[in-house]
Amino acid sequence: MPDLSIQDYLKRHIRTVPDWPAPGVQFRDITPLLQDPKPFRVLIDAFVHRYMDRALRPDVVAGLDARGFILGAVVAYELNVGFVPIRKKGKLPFTTVEETYELEYGSATVELHADAVKSGDRVLLIDDLVATGGTMMAGRRLLEKLGATVMEGAAIVDLPELGGSRRLRDSGLPLFTLVDFEGH
Repeated sequence: MPDLSIQDYLKRHIRTVPDWPAPGVQFRDITPLLQDPKPFRVLIDAFVHRYMDRALRPDVVAGLDARGFILGAVVAYELNVGFVPIRKKGKLPFTTVEETYELEYGSATVELHADAVKSGDRVLLIDDLVATGGTMMAGRRLLEKLGATVMEGAAIVDLPELGGSRRLRDSGLPLFTLVDFEGH
């Protein structure tokens, strides 16, 4: 096998499913990355090596429902920091704060336990993919409501044509992604 960059190696393990969940959508499926131990380790190590740097090391990792849980929990474990889930509305059992955001068709609400982070915590916010940026922006607003600072957003995949990564960066949120895909 020729030497590949980490980005090219990971991209080879992301499956494109045409016309799902709707006609014209090219769904970027990360499950093959998770199924095979070698690409899964390469993926996690790419995040861990970045955030081991003292300047980028978070106090806590927050993962967005649901694939952000998979990545975030493993990255938090490897960094020896806590993990907090940002869930879809109605899934958390304790006192929560919530944030509603607009989707392409309608809206959605995410929640976070009111005691999930402390004021001044530096948080890494992680998800699998950035499309329009709405979910990550909502997660950021939730964490900031509790006084935390989202030091960076991170995702495996960026779909730059949908404008989310630009929107997040324009809002002042640094963003780290590993793989770009053109199109939806």
